[in-house]
Amino acid sequence: MANPHRELPPLDLLRGFEAAARHLSFTKAAAELFLTQSAVSRQVQALEEFLGARLFERRHKALALTAEGQAFLRGVALALDGVREATRRLRDSRGGHVLTVTTTVSFASMWLVPRIARWRKAHPRVDVRVTATHDVVDMERLGIDVAIRDCALDRVPAGAVHLVSEHLAAVCSPGYAKEARAAGRPLRRPADLRHHLLLNFHDPAGRFPWLSWAAWLEATGVEELEPSGTLAFDQYDQVLQAALHGQGVALGRMSLSEDYIRQGRLVALFGPPRNVGRGFHAIVAPRAQDRPEAREFVEWVRRELRREAA
Repeated sequence: MANPHRELPPLDLLRGFEAAARHLSFTKAAAELFLTQSAVSRQVQALEEFLGARLFERRHKALALTAEGQAFLRGVALALDGVREATRRLRDSRGGHVLTVTTTVSFASMWLVPRIARWRKAHPRVDVRVTATHDVVDMERLGIDVAIRDCALDRVPAGAVHLVSEHLAAVCSPGYAKEARAAGRPLRRPADLRHHLLLNFHDPAGRFPWLSWAAWLEATGVEELEPSGTLAFDQYDQVLQAALHGQGVALGRMSLSEDYIRQGRLVALFGPPRNVGRGFHAIVAPRAQDRPEAREFVEWVRRELRREAA
């Protein structure tokens, strides 16, 4: 009697193939699955060896599905969607519920994680799973209930709930400001930044031009300022951590910095924060629209953000 398990490839190989086929990119598939690009490539290669067929044509900086790959994708996508739906139904049928939330790395680490216990205390039967990524994700395919992202106020997706508007201000630790005054380099106006080390958010792809010192200085009327030095980080939470530890002056997103300012761990410099025409918004997936915990979670985030901003 044939062993049915030998006719099925491992699930990890199928997930890697499906993601790579959908994106036509090992790199994007790896980001979605939280793997390395080489790991996804090895998964696809192992699956091709298992099947004895080529699923992709490897072109220069591009992937294309073969005819066999296209046919196989149709069956795999249908099967994985069925598994996801069955999993969701089983989770929802038990005593509690699982609420899956995606947001940015910075919002997750600096805002949501320190406060999530308060939500759990009020909703003990709801298990929350947080996925942190800057990528745009397919909420239905990945089983995500709520997405929280920041975007320009004139590009808000239909149906999104506005949570809070974004403002920027130069910030530093009280200790750094005190040392600057003692050294004869007080931070009284933006032009004084020429005597200080600026903490930068490294953004080589130019995805966040509004979060750059160049844009902020231009908006405040300061041109061609040359600071005494710079430190750059590829995650925004690292920028604020450096400011908290007195490493220099950072651009503080008030949505993420307000609590530190209220605690006295950071000070805002040079007057009121500047509105940058952006804000955080929440989207509830269509399949989660009738789930009260999804709507209640969004309302809780909105209420907490606005309470802190006030």
